[in-house]
Amino acid sequence: MDYILLLFGFILLIKGADLFVDGASNLAKKLGVPVLLIGLTIVAFGTSAPEAAVSINAGLQNSSEISVGNIVGSNIFNTLLVIGIAAFIKPIDIRKSTIVKEFPFMLLATVVLYILSNDIVFQSREINMLTLGDGLIILSVFAVFLYYLVEMSIMSKEANDESDLDEKTSKTEINIYKTSVLGILGLGGILLGSDFVVNSSTSIALDLGMSETLVGLTIVALGTSLPELTTSIIAARKGEGEIAIGNAIGSNLFNILFVLGISSVISPLTVEPKILFDIIFLLGITALTYIFAISKKSLSKIEGSVLTLLYIGYMIYIVIRN
Repeated sequence: MDYILLLFGFILLIKGADLFVDGASNLAKKLGVPVLLIGLTIVAFGTSAPEAAVSINAGLQNSSEISVGNIVGSNIFNTLLVIGIAAFIKPIDIRKSTIVKEFPFMLLATVVLYILSNDIVFQSREINMLTLGDGLIILSVFAVFLYYLVEMSIMSKEANDESDLDEKTSKTEINIYKTSVLGILGLGGILLGSDFVVNSSTSIALDLGMSETLVGLTIVALGTSLPELTTSIIAARKGEGEIAIGNAIGSNLFNILFVLGISSVISPLTVEPKILFDIIFLLGITALTYIFAISKKSLSKIEGSVLTLLYIGYMIYIVIRN
């Protein structure tokens, strides 16, 4: 039965992502909102909902390894596979704001996560934990990110010609309504499909005797990140590269700053020492992707291939390590 639910989940994810990308990009164009902003907010936050549900529930059930491993594994997946495959399908042009603001912010969030997670080194404690205080610090950084998004939204609206928008409003109300409905249906398919994939794949993995840390870094991370992958692949195929890159960056920021922040506020999370390597690895690949982005202000097929191969190598390593 688990295998049937797994297959059904994949189908829902793919179809849901298709509808969601169409709805989000069309709504952005109708309202005059930058496509990148839609990718960083609606698409990113929507597709990160599975990570939030899984990590918060895992924390409440005292499964910290799955909670933290899910977020770190998902962000590695997003950085290497989501961005890598999207760039391989079609080279992605990188906006100046992404180079100057979004990528550095993602690096900062990862550094903050590493410092707060490594209590043994930085606070001379016996174990590593993300406590209530750590969660509040992480959520404070998230508030700064939200402020930036609001500022970007206000600036984009001011740049639009209000008179032109007023003239088009009566003609596009029905289209906007239909677009919104399609987007909501797509998001529903993504979330439901993710739920099937995560539950069934986790059940299969645990039956095979895998540890919670490995399950969090691999099966659960892959399952909860499938919305990002399917959304970005379809966005890349439709020529919406900004949604693909914005989706990955926004999801990574949302995962660290909101999901881990909320999870650690609700219930302190124990951080296994070996997962600190994975956080350092995440920081390294984020920096590498940033270097790729600023070199030519785009991500090429070759660079996308490099990122994808790095993910395959990483997966082999952590399976052997476990």
